[in-house]
Amino acid sequence: MIVKETKALRIAYGETLVELGAQREDIVVLDADLAHATTTYLFGEKYKERFFNVGIAEQNMMGVAAGLAITGFTPIASTFAIFGTGRAYEQVRNTICYPKLNVKLALTHSGVTVGEDGGSHQSIEDISLMRGIPNMTVIVPCDAIQMKKALIAAVNMEGPVYLRVARPPSPVFTDENESFEIGKANVMKDGKDVAIFATGLMVYEALTAAEELAKQGIDAAVVNVHTIKPIDKDVIVSMARKTKKIISVEEHSVIGGLGSAIAEVLSEEKPVKLKRIGVQDLFGQSGTPDQLLEHYGLTSANIMKTAKAMLK
Repeated sequence: MIVKETKALRIAYGETLVELGAQREDIVVLDADLAHATTTYLFGEKYKERFFNVGIAEQNMMGVAAGLAITGFTPIASTFAIFGTGRAYEQVRNTICYPKLNVKLALTHSGVTVGEDGGSHQSIEDISLMRGIPNMTVIVPCDAIQMKKALIAAVNMEGPVYLRVARPPSPVFTDENESFEIGKANVMKDGKDVAIFATGLMVYEALTAAEELAKQGIDAAVVNVHTIKPIDKDVIVSMARKTKKIISVEEHSVIGGLGSAIAEVLSEEKPVKLKRIGVQDLFGQSGTPDQLLEHYGLTSANIMKTAKAMLK
């Protein structure tokens, strides 16, 4: 695995918005008074007439986005993930998803890596909330390169999309030429002993764990599940048949997220042993991103420990 640089996904998001704004006049961007944090201000500086700061009014922002979609625009709405999926849940459900409007939610500062803002701001149930709504597509990019691909794919498809965007600088390690298709996971490394399914920032940790496991004679596959909904059932079943042992890794509660989605597929298609690594039905807390990842076991070391325990 080659790390090209470190770059925050939210920075890549803002830069890609500017590029898309030049290509498509139907794209409009909304923010709930957090434009510098979400980086939508980059779009606002370039295309003032297509940028709307609705203030600290996330529920209203979803209604405005719905109205813009009805009139033919492609609205992209941003705020922190905890506010966009939690505070505005009813508006997302009834105003955007129920009529299947073409609104994209690019919500940043997701998971425990929000850091010092603490448990009140750390969304560890947002994937569960969004994937439970009919008509909603849920995408979780793993690095800055994939963030760009994901946003482009989202605006090119019709219907509601939730893009989960991480806050901190993180390794850029995916290939710019690698395909990105909504609903199709990327097998980053094949293997026969155990399959590690990861999403978001945890993909890098999974690849790091697989490299170290290889040194110990353990052949671990790594699958980048960038789309949580629709989940790639084919790759889950294929890896289950090959390895008989599955690990899921997510910066999210183990309830309702990637691990739950994989468990649903396995229970119906190919029951095998599954271990879910994530936040174990707890709230977040204040700390640096690295401290919190260590505290909740969201590290390559814990992935390695889990894999070795499963193989005993």
